[in-house]
Amino acid sequence: MDFGYFTLSDNHYDNNTRDANTFVADIFDEAIYAEEVGLHSAWIGEHHFSSLGVLSCPDIVLAYVAARTKRIRLAPAVTVLPLHHPIRVAEQWATLDLLSGGRVDFAAGRGYDRREYQPFKVSFDDNQPIFEEGMEIVRRLWQADEPMSWQGRHYQFENVRITPKPIQRPLPAYIGSFSKPSIELAARLGCGLIVAPFAAAMTFGGLKEVAALYHETCAKYGKTPGRLMCSYFTHFADNAAQEAAARARQIRYYKECVIPAFPGDPASAPPSYRYFIGMVERLRNARPEDLTDNSVLLGSASRIAETLAKVQAAGFDEVILYFNVGIKPHAQVKDEMARFMKEVAPQFR
Repeated sequence: MDFGYFTLSDNHYDNNTRDANTFVADIFDEAIYAEEVGLHSAWIGEHHFSSLGVLSCPDIVLAYVAARTKRIRLAPAVTVLPLHHPIRVAEQWATLDLLSGGRVDFAAGRGYDRREYQPFKVSFDDNQPIFEEGMEIVRRLWQADEPMSWQGRHYQFENVRITPKPIQRPLPAYIGSFSKPSIELAARLGCGLIVAPFAAAMTFGGLKEVAALYHETCAKYGKTPGRLMCSYFTHFADNAAQEAAARARQIRYYKECVIPAFPGDPASAPPSYRYFIGMVERLRNARPEDLTDNSVLLGSASRIAETLAKVQAAGFDEVILYFNVGIKPHAQVKDEMARFMKEVAPQFR
């Protein structure tokens, strides 16, 4: 099982003195450090207007990381595809694949925060079909050797061929999923799947159930299953005081960053986001002692390894680790990254 670095650039906290520019600088330093300590990949989320996170251009940050690394895989987590024209997305990530020597993993989703959609004048309520159509276009453009045309509901164009082409043919593609329709789309398009364990537990029962549903759906469409990945909040703690601090940090993230961003109002949540309502309610009522290995890796190296062994047994190929959650100091983040690769990762080689 592989391990990667992951961040959503969360910075939406009460009384937060860390500015966005400082945090973005921390993130590209951590992503470069990820290669130094031996992590397999760096996954950087896209957020706009400081609604949750502050890093709006993962493609540009990862281009910077690509120039300063040689081995690490480079990926968005995720590109909020409905906010961008799929032709432009295909061009950008194909170019980064070329510049990096074929190190891009592409992941896309439709996001979950209406506030990010409004300034771009894109329909949040109708974003599922926009996302599905855009994802199909991106992948076809990467594969097409001749100009292609498209006449769809949301996008129309004639005789388009993108340059440059990605080195990887096919370029690995993943769909970030909180819901059954996204799993269905990943299977239909032959994409890999990325899930959040806390959402998988609330929606499907757990990671094992998600893996089974994904494989069943791939079989339904006659597709070979891709790689399965999940993300985990990660905190080392060697005593009761450290564990209490880590649990408080994680709860603060849920209540100050996640709940304001997730669609939790039954009156305004679109039908395709209704499953978020129960999720938000559970997070709103979560206490530090409620955190389990369905949501976080927390504790000693051996305790973290025990949880990851269950993830591996469920059929997952890679876990991307969210170290810098909850205004965790930059130096501590790097210490925990190095410790993970020294004390935990060797057990999975």
